[in-house]
Amino acid sequence: MPKPPYIESRLLIVAALALPAFAFTAGCKSTGATSAPPASEVAGDDAALAARVKAALVADPGLKSLPMSVATYRGVVQLSGYADSEVQIQKALAVTRGVPGVQSVSNDLHLRPQ
Repeated sequence: MPKPPYIESRLLIVAALALPAFAFTAGCKSTGATSAPPASEVAGDDAALAARVKAALVADPGLKSLPMSVATYRGVVQLSGYADSEVQIQKALAVTRGVPGVQSVSNDLHLRPQ
């Protein structure tokens, strides 16, 4: 018994719609993500970077006596504390930017109240 003509046209429509769907989903295959370093490695790098920044600040005679703290997260260094002048703040930022591994510097330094 022959198939009715509308069944063949429906099969063609289904095939025409299914083929692009398979092609698009095949293109979504994962290519293997780059692995991020473990959290302990990042924390170790941040601690080492903070130590290098602190050492650089203490090595500068005009900055070593200032009450500043250094915090790091993934190469971003945050300086906080007080300075006696705007020149000291700019010097602290420049010294910090000069330390290898520093991606950027967040300035939270303020002038000491008189």
